[in-house]
Amino acid sequence: MQQTKERASTKTDTITAARTDKSNERVQELSKRAGAPPTIVDVARKAGVSIKTVSRVMNKEPTVHAQTRALVLEVVAELHYRPQLSARSLAGAKSFLVGLLYYEPSAAYVAGIQRGATLRCREAGRHLVVESLQSDGADLQPQIESMLAALRPDGMILTPPLCDDPRILETLRASATPCVLISPAGDDHGMAQVAMDDALAAEELTNLLVSLGHERIAFIQGDQAASERRQRGFERAMASHRLAVDPALVIPGKFDFESGVDAAHSLLRRPTPPTAVFAANDDMALGVLAAAQRLGLAVPGELSIVGFDDSRAATLVWPALTTVRQPVAEMAMAAVDLLLSDELKPGATGTPPARVLAHELVVRGSTAAPLHGARADAGERQGAKAARPGARA
Repeated sequence: MQQTKERASTKTDTITAARTDKSNERVQELSKRAGAPPTIVDVARKAGVSIKTVSRVMNKEPTVHAQTRALVLEVVAELHYRPQLSARSLAGAKSFLVGLLYYEPSAAYVAGIQRGATLRCREAGRHLVVESLQSDGADLQPQIESMLAALRPDGMILTPPLCDDPRILETLRASATPCVLISPAGDDHGMAQVAMDDALAAEELTNLLVSLGHERIAFIQGDQAASERRQRGFERAMASHRLAVDPALVIPGKFDFESGVDAAHSLLRRPTPPTAVFAANDDMALGVLAAAQRLGLAVPGELSIVGFDDSRAATLVWPALTTVRQPVAEMAMAAVDLLLSDELKPGATGTPPARVLAHELVVRGSTAAPLHGARADAGERQGAKAARPGARA
């Protein structure tokens, strides 16, 4: 009787195993249909591990043994497996989406931020969703609420000037969405931030101009909080060298090429023009360079020009632009790292983290020592040119 039961049990196990094998074969067969991408089942089968183990590896969970992790990743690379974000979000509370909100007239700045955030999100198995918003839009708050409801992002990255808009910050706080601000105006927002020391960088750039012998230095402002910090560094350096800042040489701008051209025309047609111009970003500095060349001024012989950002365009003009390299892509990568860290997990306490990244002074051909007497002669030439009927700069 006992032997009969054992034979029946063995037969049942054999049938169950056969059905399981057939089921697995069927799954494998379906996953290998013409044009069908590899699935997590394929990875698990080839690696000889469970589907849950593959999922843990893809989600970068620390509980997987190093050898197992290496084996799974090797199979993932071999099969060119890419997890589906929709399936992963259904399996847990995470959406695996990181949002990036921006409004910035400088295309180079936006490109750098997107490049850095995209790279880090890809490495972390996340997807970056980029949204452009106008900070003066009347429907700004409903836009953000709708986006948060539709995407349920795991976190948001905000760039200037959106990171300083109280309506946006309040909406994100109310939704309990983790946020990282890039280069905010102040420290009273109560959120994580990533920045560089704009004032120190501007001070170093001004010190360079003074070390070359420049004393009459103009400053072109931008229309965002970063410009205020850079102007503060400029004024601090001038004061440390006991040089006066002429209010007539501080001109407003809008962080774009056109406002740099306009500011340059105003500055360079003065009876006593500056020997150097510090523009608060590269786009305006390139506008100054264009205006100076149209006016027949030699750069850097008759006018030195410096910018801020180290955009790609700074190396494409002649002479190439002396500027400050702002670690734009690196700041975006650091922002993603913060969003995915334990410091911003729900329930985390303490002061919101802040990261300050290093900058770099990049000296190129647009700066040199001033030529004695050259600026006075240049000013006379500009005045004579402007006085000619129909003259254009």
